[in-house]
Amino acid sequence: MAANEQEAQIKDVINRLQEPVPDLPTLLDLLCGPLDALHLLPPPFRIYCVHAISNDVPAVVKHLPALQRAILQVVFPTWDQVLLDENAVLLAMQYFCPDAFFFALDTAGAVALHAFSTILSCPIDKFSVRILSRLAKEYPIDRLHAAVFAKPGASCGPSRYSIDWDDCLKNYFAIPSKVANALEGHGLPQELEFTTYMIQACVRTEVLIYSLSKTSQGDESPDLTSLFIKLANNGLFPSLASSTPVSFFDATLTQIRGRLIEDSSGRYSSKWSSVLHSIPSALTQNNVFTSLFLALSEPQQLLDDSSFSRGAVHREAVLLCQLCGPLVPSENMWETVIAVITSRNWTEGHARIFVCWAAISQKQSKGGEGLSQFMMRILEVWSTSNHIKHSLLSRHQYYTALLALAVSYFPAGSTEVTSVAMSPAFISAIGKYISHLDQNVRRCGMLVAEIVAAQAGKKLDFGDWDGELDGRSWARQLRTLCARRDVDVDPLVPELRSGLDETIPHGLEAEHDPRSRAATESLVASSHREPSIIVTQSGYDSDDSLTGYQSSNSSRSPSPTQSELDELERDPTLRIGEKKILRPVYLAQLAEMVRSPGGTKPPEPAEEVNKLRMALDTGEELIRKKRNYGTELKENAVSLVYGFVGLQDNYDLPEFEIKRQRIANALVACCPQVVAPCVIEEFFKNQYSVQQRYVMLNALAMGARELASLPITSKELQPLSDPKMSFPSKMLPPAAHQKYISASRNGGTMQDLVESITSLAVGKTQDSSQAIPATVMRERQLRTRKPAAVAQVLSSSTGRQTGSDSSKATTFTDVASEYFIMPFINRFWLFLQTERTREERTAHRETLHQYRGAGTGLVLSPAVLTHFLRSLTILIHAAQNAPQWLSIITPNALELALALSARSILTPSDVAKDEDGENGEEDEASVLTSALELVLIVLDGSLDLDRGRSLSLENTTLLLGVNDWAEKVFAILDKGVLLKGGGGAQEIKLRRALSGVLLKINEITSTWGRSMVDIR
Repeated sequence: MAANEQEAQIKDVINRLQEPVPDLPTLLDLLCGPLDALHLLPPPFRIYCVHAISNDVPAVVKHLPALQRAILQVVFPTWDQVLLDENAVLLAMQYFCPDAFFFALDTAGAVALHAFSTILSCPIDKFSVRILSRLAKEYPIDRLHAAVFAKPGASCGPSRYSIDWDDCLKNYFAIPSKVANALEGHGLPQELEFTTYMIQACVRTEVLIYSLSKTSQGDESPDLTSLFIKLANNGLFPSLASSTPVSFFDATLTQIRGRLIEDSSGRYSSKWSSVLHSIPSALTQNNVFTSLFLALSEPQQLLDDSSFSRGAVHREAVLLCQLCGPLVPSENMWETVIAVITSRNWTEGHARIFVCWAAISQKQSKGGEGLSQFMMRILEVWSTSNHIKHSLLSRHQYYTALLALAVSYFPAGSTEVTSVAMSPAFISAIGKYISHLDQNVRRCGMLVAEIVAAQAGKKLDFGDWDGELDGRSWARQLRTLCARRDVDVDPLVPELRSGLDETIPHGLEAEHDPRSRAATESLVASSHREPSIIVTQSGYDSDDSLTGYQSSNSSRSPSPTQSELDELERDPTLRIGEKKILRPVYLAQLAEMVRSPGGTKPPEPAEEVNKLRMALDTGEELIRKKRNYGTELKENAVSLVYGFVGLQDNYDLPEFEIKRQRIANALVACCPQVVAPCVIEEFFKNQYSVQQRYVMLNALAMGARELASLPITSKELQPLSDPKMSFPSKMLPPAAHQKYISASRNGGTMQDLVESITSLAVGKTQDSSQAIPATVMRERQLRTRKPAAVAQVLSSSTGRQTGSDSSKATTFTDVASEYFIMPFINRFWLFLQTERTREERTAHRETLHQYRGAGTGLVLSPAVLTHFLRSLTILIHAAQNAPQWLSIITPNALELALALSARSILTPSDVAKDEDGENGEEDEASVLTSALELVLIVLDGSLDLDRGRSLSLENTTLLLGVNDWAEKVFAILDKGVLLKGGGGAQEIKLRRALSGVLLKINEITSTWGRSMVDIR
């Protein structure tokens, strides 16, 4: 009954974590219960554990994956900033990487094991990367091995352990590639980089072998065999010295040497031999031995016969004998090692080590046949015709050194040497060597013949060994080397002792605790830390000549510093009764902060100010965080639009307009399918002021440019995810930072954006030499827009949206026509029709009681209408690559521009003058300029896409109407007629846009004029 009750408690915690949590104390209580049952709850958080769970560790461990998945996918994406502000991130981290205080507990290892599998089964985000970085550092492979074979409450057989260990290895070695793919190579922590991660895996594997050699009874270790196979599959045993940046033995051989020197019982050496012999695959075993041989230390002078070099060779041979065991035919690795020795181009230094290893093995073996069998296998290769005729000189010298050294290790007149001398293969090979055309190769055979004859008690001298050319010097060095045996020199000669002492790592018996590692790392970091203040020693100081004077003490108290003022503001004793505003973690909470509260009791002004300040400060970050997080943003987007667009700055909050605009931009960019139609609908309602309408228009334009991946030049409106905000100027002072991230000092407004794109359109000139035929342009467009014949069907797992950018991002070309431009144009026509109808219904009344749709602050006022046209211009420019641009967007935009340029729509002819006697047509020039700029962008886009073919042939009447209208406006301006609101910079913009329109129309008609049919 108790077990069922605990199951119900844990499942209830999981279900509540997957649902919206009302407040932080409730969340902390939910997180503390399972940790307390696992004995992993940090002491500072015990006060939050209100509802404890009974201490049945296996039952809680069973539900760990579900708890971890709920924290990864629900809790942390929502509460990350709140947990960070309250210093409670450690509590969530305990579910994945228990800290050093609980490192030795079995439950801590079980949590880490489940964390690897859970994180890799979920989409990788920044919190997952942070957890994996800590796991890689604090829970290496040896700690995971201990966790697998010491699970709390587990009573399973070896097969179950083997399966769990294989799963652990699969997850552990998949981390670097998974994280690199998720982050696309950007912002990868150093601990998770492939080189660093794999070096750590190699080092900790050696630690695992050492610890098992001290604790395990037998030498058989299938778990270590699986680990070595995984290391080999990840390329950590390279067959070439420069093929990979990580080599197992390069990273561990220094520490292995020190362990072997202190291995008096021989258990460490025996463990290594059993591991290498137990590798089942011959190919994997070949790679392991090849990598080991590459990591050996050769003498600097390969044929040096000094005691130092001979002792170094003997030391490496002893190392091979301790790691791999004796090199005798009775061992199952004999064929693999011989294949590695005879199939690669090793050096003469390696030849000395291999022969010395075989000699040591012959002493240790019972039959005493290691070196003799080794010599005969070398003779087989050395005497083959293919080797003599086709091998390179380096390979000839390597095999010659192998055979000559092996022969020199036997006493003179021994049966082994005699059998070699009388061997038909050897005698035949000598004849082939002597007849070889290359003098260097010829001397290799002659040298071996003389050495074998001397060891066999015969006398043979070819002569001609003096001089430096044709391999004579090399032959003399090898002959001198064969006069003594490397195996007869002590491997610890006095010259080598000092070098070996330096390679032995200190403190090998110390426990590998993350607390000691962290202390060591902090000590090293502090020893290399730069001093914050550097005092320069110079002889002269320019301030030495300045002499101060004593002033009278002031009777007034000193003014408080800014830090003192901030401390007073945070003093809880001075803020009694003030309610703390919690940071919103759900979009519904954010919407409640900016919407008018219901009820009869109005909120306190101080509380309302704090709510608005918190909403403005956290709104954009929260919206962008929820961009691809389920359907929460779509469900709350409309409420957020109503709340933030309708806000009034009643409390003079700092940067109110900028923060509200950034939030509106984020809403449009993150949820365009819902927010754009809602903003368009709200824009045509009469309840908003001019400033609020500007916010809506700016949000549509800036959000569209962000979706289209176009730059936003305003330094105040840069999105939070813009990489320019963090690099390369993130280390500069704030003033310089703001200077270099902004495109221009005064740029970034809607007017500046329109001017920049119209200037580019006007500046384009036709180059007949580079002009692309219209048929080719149209064919390219059709090919580009042609859908794929076979489309990939995403499953629910692969198509799941996550906090990262792994899912397909919405582009502006996908939503431009359906959600932005056409709803904007169609809704304007409906609004215009309604306004004209209302004006006609009151036209018979007196002037005072007539309805005017173009009043101040309304949509048809010149100021708002100008901004409306500019926003539409930016939208159409950003949507130029949309499939519907030529057929739908272009004609509708031209019709709207023509209609809005008509003076009768702006204001009725009998409009009353205001108090200053100024007519409502003061901004007629700005509206006309904006309409011309819209037409210019449409014409320029048509020329870029198909040289104006669709516009001229499918909308001939519309194009000719635009031409007639532009010519009439040009004629009026050419006569010197001044428009209301014209003059100065406005007139320059008007004439530039008009000239651009006429030039673009002329360019289109000159190309397609013969095919155009005027049916007017």
